[in-house]
Amino acid sequence: MTKLLIASNNPGKLVEILDLLKDLDLDLLTPGQIGLDLKVDETGETYAQNAALKGLAFARQSGLLTLADDSGLEVAALNGAPGLHSARYVNRPGATDADRRQALLQALAGQPRPWRARFRCLVALVRPSGAMNFTQGICPGEIIPEERGTGGFGYDPIFYLPEMQHTMAELEMGQKNRLSHRARAVLAARPLLLQIMHES
Repeated sequence: MTKLLIASNNPGKLVEILDLLKDLDLDLLTPGQIGLDLKVDETGETYAQNAALKGLAFARQSGLLTLADDSGLEVAALNGAPGLHSARYVNRPGATDADRRQALLQALAGQPRPWRARFRCLVALVRPSGAMNFTQGICPGEIIPEERGTGGFGYDPIFYLPEMQHTMAELEMGQKNRLSHRARAVLAARPLLLQIMHES
């Protein structure tokens, strides 16, 4: 069976990706399961570069086919910020997701609503040889000023999907994994995974 390492230490992200790929005939592995403790500095200037940096580091260290991703929230009123820096939007040790959501709402205060936004995700499928493929997923929505829902992580409680009339944090896993930026990027990678499985 083909082994696939998910290059993330984020518990919420791991749950989502594992759920999206659970029906494939793959041996899905997390860094913790193989005793791999790796922190990769995301120094790239694009999501694709960051995903590639992570994927390559994990693939070479483990010798396994690796799926890595990088994603961000892009808010139109903030000229696409926080974007690449979404996970580091509050630059102080110990900053939480709640701190980042609060900082974003403070940055938007006084801007006319609706605060249009989109989540973007780039997935890199990386082989230990360094060969890699990329897929992308985008989820449009808007930022709302009050938190709603307890699911998800990151900016999910303030990211509103008008067509669903819910925030990302109010969706069940099955719903989120049809609509989210990460779901769309991972689902786009499935044909590549099937091809790799067939080759091996």
